Formats: sequence, structure tokens, C-alpha cells
Amino acid sequence: MAFLKNRALGLVAAILLFCSLLTGLPGEALAQPEASESDVKAAFLYNFTKFVEWPPAAFQDASSSFRLCVLSDEAFSRSLQAVVEGQEVAGRKLTLLRLGSSHDSKSCNLLFIGRPEHERIAEILASMAGSRALVVGESTGFLKQGGMINFHLQGGKVRFEVNLKAAEGEGLKISSKLLRLATRVL
Repeated sequence: MAFLKNRALGLVAAILLFCSLLTGLPGEALAQPEASESDVKAAFLYNFTKFVEWPPAAFQDASSSFRLCVLSDEAFSRSLQAVVEGQEVAGRKLTLLRLGSSHDSKSCNLLFIGRPEHERIAEILASMAGSRALVVGESTGFLKQGGMINFHLQGGKVRFEVNLKAAEGEGLKISSKLLRLATRVL
């Protein structure tokens, strides 16, 4: 029971941290001590959906769900599930899918590629060409390979950088509010 309470508090801290960044409050005012790196990244991923606009072609029809896909370890998938369960994205039901291979990723609207997939990034990114999906990773050189958002640690805190050209190439529009929070925009 205490574990669940601490986990919930960590998720709340991660979401509050993201909101504080968007509203310009000092980052130190809301520290991340209780939230794990996975919890913070999960909160960021969900919040990215609020600041990116997908083209209509990214969905089969108006009633299609928003598909958030994960190629990562089970621990990260659990953190993300806790954040997104029951949520919607732009009026669409959010569906979380843990993928077994990149071949399943073409129907995703947002794909997170975790560290365990580092060796296959080029292959996965090539398979995503033309998918209209936001592709997020956490590996050195991810943006140079064509990824769109990459997580990294800076001063012990989770930060991100953006490859705007790659996102625009897929028809995605990233809000200037989100771009201002990035440590680097290509």
C-alpha cells in the first residue's frame, strides 16, 4: 500500500514539474526526488501529446483512438500505463501498446523507443517513414538519425531536445511552448 502511495506521489510530482516548466515557475520549486526517471519520462510523453498537432492523415477516421506505442522495457511500460490510463488525446481515446517489434509500429501516433532498442534505432526509424507519428527516444545521436524528440539527463533532471525538421517532415506541428522547453532544437 505504501509503495502505491509513493508511486502516485511520484507521478504527481512529475506532472507538476512539467506544468511548472510550461507556466514558467522556477524548476527548483518542484524538485523530482520522489519520481523515478521512468515516471518523469512517462509524464513528459503524455504531455507531449498536448503540444503536438497531428495531421488528419495520421488517423484512419474521426473515431480512431490515439495509439501511444512503446518499444522499451516492462518497467517503463508500467510507468507509462500509470500516467495514461483512462486519458484522451484531442478527444480520442488513448490506447497504450507495448510492441514486440518495429514491424508493429506503423499504426502508432507516438512511438517511444527505449534504450534496450538502441542497436535497432536506424531500422525502426526507417520503418516509421511516412507514418505521421511522433518518434521519441532516449539515446545519444537519436536526433541525428531522424528521431524527433530525445530525452537526456542534465544536472540530474530529465530534459529533452527536438528535431523540428524531422517532425515537420511527417506533417506534425510542435507548439512553440514545447519548443521553448527544449534544451536544443534542430
